[in-house]
Amino acid sequence: MSEATRILSAIEQGDPQAAEQLLPLVYDELRKLAAQKLSQEKAGQTLQATALVHEAYLRLVGDQHFDNRGHFFAAAAEAMRRILVDKARRKKRLRHGSGRQQQLLPEDEAAIAAPVDMLDLLALNDALDRLEAAYPRRAQLVKLRFFAGFTLPEISSLLGISQSTAEADWTYAKAWLQREIDNL
Repeated sequence: MSEATRILSAIEQGDPQAAEQLLPLVYDELRKLAAQKLSQEKAGQTLQATALVHEAYLRLVGDQHFDNRGHFFAAAAEAMRRILVDKARRKKRLRHGSGRQQQLLPEDEAAIAAPVDMLDLLALNDALDRLEAAYPRRAQLVKLRFFAGFTLPEISSLLGISQSTAEADWTYAKAWLQREIDNL
């Protein structure tokens, strides 16, 4: 049993000091995952990786049960996804400037800014919810890959599937999600 799994078990059994021991143990990994997720966000993102980690951690250490380290990081990926989606929804509301476009001023008059092709997080979230209803394992794989930054070999180990199955699921899920997003 890894140290993280032991601490997660202690948290489940109600040990008040266990939650304090977990954060230092997993903080660097969570921060790296959060930084990776935030790097995929649109320019001008105000949420910092540290804030995302802390908010996700607070959501995780409540009344949840974690079987092992992999389960914890899968839950962390889901928590980060929900935080980012909630933030995107808030920004989209009119009172938060949803109808306004950010204008970037060119450095000189001849400069023409090319539009940045950014992922629509809300469209992805909706498509991911539909994928989860139809193919739960593939949706879990996408969450671990996209929101937690795990590699396919790591995911295959976490989900207990072969690497070739993980690769096939990833290929299928990407195509499925793209089709769903394109049809919105």
